[in-house]
Amino acid sequence: MTSENELPSDGDTGLDGWIGRSQTQDDVIDGVRARRLQATLDDPFPPLELGDALPPLWHWAYFWEQTRNSELGPDGLAIGAGMLPPVDLPRIMWAGSRISFPAELRIGAEATRRSTILKISEKQGRSGRLCFVTLRHEVFQKDQLCVDEEMDVVYREAAKRDDALPEGGTAPQEADWSRKLTPDPVLLFRYSALTWNSHRIHYDRDYVMGQEGYPGLVVHGPLLATLMLDQVRRQMPAARVTDFTFAARRPVFDISAFTVAGAREGSSAAVWVADSAGMLAMEGSAGFEV
Repeated sequence: MTSENELPSDGDTGLDGWIGRSQTQDDVIDGVRARRLQATLDDPFPPLELGDALPPLWHWAYFWEQTRNSELGPDGLAIGAGMLPPVDLPRIMWAGSRISFPAELRIGAEATRRSTILKISEKQGRSGRLCFVTLRHEVFQKDQLCVDEEMDVVYREAAKRDDALPEGGTAPQEADWSRKLTPDPVLLFRYSALTWNSHRIHYDRDYVMGQEGYPGLVVHGPLLATLMLDQVRRQMPAARVTDFTFAARRPVFDISAFTVAGAREGSSAAVWVADSAGMLAMEGSAGFEV
């Protein structure tokens, strides 16, 4: 795997200087990682082989950033060393993405991902100061665009005593399918390993409870999104997902079960994750063709 960065100019060291920063990475969509992700997700389908299509969102297990340990921050993230700018806010989360899949990625073939920072904006929310960073990731195989994603990352202030979790709203009650899952540290460890995610909120209980004020380990946002599309795949194995949009509403922790559900609406499906209290943790919409 190789990568190449285009860095901000020396004359512009503020956050605006990071807009337009780009990175190009090469990787092979190998079957080993795909099959290990199948095992992690308890995938019911036959083992993926060379030439098979990679299921949607599984590209997140590829294109690892080769960040040195010395470049990681106290939370385990590479702030200012990789693609993420050095915002002076200590908590960070993946807020959502808008993704299209013009073509299928094939297992066994080389692929290239081009990443660009599109915009950076700051605002004042109910929980304090926020900073949003939007990146675009384009994944190609043989010059064919296969994945086109806009990803939103949000930085937040440090946890305060008696901070309440985002409300999220009540999850939908009517679903065509649902699956209840009980997360545990093993699931979170395996997904972190497969996606080269060293963010300590997913595996270091002392850190996440003591420093970030959460009641347990945080279930990865991209894992929840992957599970939402995994249910679409299980319900409609012949369908090909063409686009997917999701937004995180409320964190999910490893201390209780959550439910992944969905409802078909013609050539699309509404999908969502509800926590153990029935609150909406993540919602999305998937378009597909049969």
